[in-house]
Amino acid sequence: MKALVNKKSVIIASVAVLIAMITIVSVNVFSSAGPVTGIANTISRPIRNLSSTVTGIFERIYASTYRYNDLLLVYESLVRENADRERNERESEALAEENEWLRTQLGFRQRNPDYDSDYAMVQNWSGSNWSSSFTIDLGYANSNVRSGNAVITEYGVLIGQVTDVAATSATVVTVLDTTFSAGAFVGAGDGSATVKGDFNLMRAGLIMLDHIDDDQIIMQGDSVVTSGKGSVFPAGLIVGDVLEVHSHDTGIGRYATVRPTRVIDAIYEVFIITGFEPSE
Repeated sequence: MKALVNKKSVIIASVAVLIAMITIVSVNVFSSAGPVTGIANTISRPIRNLSSTVTGIFERIYASTYRYNDLLLVYESLVRENADRERNERESEALAEENEWLRTQLGFRQRNPDYDSDYAMVQNWSGSNWSSSFTIDLGYANSNVRSGNAVITEYGVLIGQVTDVAATSATVVTVLDTTFSAGAFVGAGDGSATVKGDFNLMRAGLIMLDHIDDDQIIMQGDSVVTSGKGSVFPAGLIVGDVLEVHSHDTGIGRYATVRPTRVIDAIYEVFIITGFEPSE
């Protein structure tokens, strides 16, 4: 079998050499490719066409691969640029928050030079429907916060009072809570009253003003501020505005509903008054 294959190979090679020699002679004699070359061209034309087609395909594949690599490099560059931009934005936001915190601290202390205070962030709100309280990120181990301290906003709006103090956190009951109460002044008069939380009003985000002096004139829109009596809260902390004035069901005395100046459940940062000079 092997000998037969070798014999066929020799025959094919001999024919190829013969065709080549005839082609050379034809070119020299006829000054052209000659009939043999024409026949060879005719036979090889489909092969050349196929070769050209395959070459074109590979050229397009190469060009596509080249463009893909270019696009991949561009994509990777854009990814890096986007990552750098996001990192810069995060750093800018952190810096802006720090600057805002510093401005808040400075502004509060400029407006309230007589207060010793600590700045705190609200960690979470109570999930109870029976109370209104939240937890701050300061306690006895990382601040001067103590039970009974007044809790206010940057602009002196009373938010509530510190109750339970742990090592690095503390609970604050708001002015809406039923356990909260403070002495208050109303309007331009100097008559005393008590502002306190009420369960029914708490659901509406309102506070009760009770124990109003009989001769105290109260009108809708009057401002309610802390009186400072009892030395628990500094005098002049803003509580809210009178919404409505009512008579008690017993017919003895009056009470008023008060709308807090600040929406209580939207608080996320507060100041804790850790020391102040009581009013005389």
